Amino acid sequence: MTAATAPVVLLPYPAESIPGLPADLEVHLFDNASCDGRPGPPPAELLARTDVLVVPYTYLHPGSVLPLLPAMPRLRVVQTQTAGVDDILPHIPAGVTLCNARGVHDASTAELAVTLALAALRDIPGFVRGQDAEQWRVGFYPALADRTVLIVGYGAVGAAIEERLRPFECEVLRVARSARSAPHGPVLALDELPALLPRADVVILAVPLSDATRGLVDTAFLAAMPDGALLVNVARGPVVDTGALLAELTSGRLRAALDVTDPEPLPAGHPLWHAPGLLISPHVGGSSSAFLPRAKRLIGAQLTRFAKGEPLENVIMKG
Repeated sequence: MTAATAPVVLLPYPAESIPGLPADLEVHLFDNASCDGRPGPPPAELLARTDVLVVPYTYLHPGSVLPLLPAMPRLRVVQTQTAGVDDILPHIPAGVTLCNARGVHDASTAELAVTLALAALRDIPGFVRGQDAEQWRVGFYPALADRTVLIVGYGAVGAAIEERLRPFECEVLRVARSARSAPHGPVLALDELPALLPRADVVILAVPLSDATRGLVDTAFLAAMPDGALLVNVARGPVVDTGALLAELTSGRLRAALDVTDPEPLPAGHPLWHAPGLLISPHVGGSSSAFLPRAKRLIGAQLTRFAKGEPLENVIMKG
């Protein structure tokens, strides 16, 4: 394959940092702020020749790559570094294959889900406020041990959450779009939720955002949770009806820990900021040191498949 016919790839990382990157690709560095070391977007000539775009992780930030997609007539594959693709899917041109980063964020997001659950149960935010105020706040706090944890969304992230919960001596219930078996027990279908929610001390949301899951956690869902239960959301903000959750938090009946919110980013002055019994983290489930090595391994493997003409993995929409 000559340089003139080599597929053109826009990468957000230097080529030498991608393990197993095929040599027969024409690779250019594009990270939303510059292209090949020059400030600004890729030149029009390069966009016109691009076959594969690996989307920068910060693609929704200023300098977004999304407006550039119509200028790539040869584009064949878009590879994201996120598991969720609801933000980018409407922008993918017809005939282009979209792949997500399933597996890349499992470890990091699962860690945060368990961290949020433990921190909320043990009232770590209260301890921090007490330290700031030089107050010795003693009390009796619920443990994760002996609790029933319901994981809603038992895909790769949900399974990774269960693996991290197993040493904590809690019972785990699993729910996914459809029923199936899993290594540690049955996975029940979403229509079983009304019967499962009253049993759950902790509900962890790990579903993708779709028409079926938007607003899934509504007034009826929350009302079915027992008094004092904890809701943990590491999925997407719109999975939860913010108004319905605020009502439960304000009454003091439920508690929550949210890595994602609706709206997001949460604007100053929003009532969620000061809702009682709520712990908020700023959508950092995948933003940890675990992300980069896993993302680069996925990119290298996908580009190897592409160069060999093999089927790609994690295909969300086939072009």
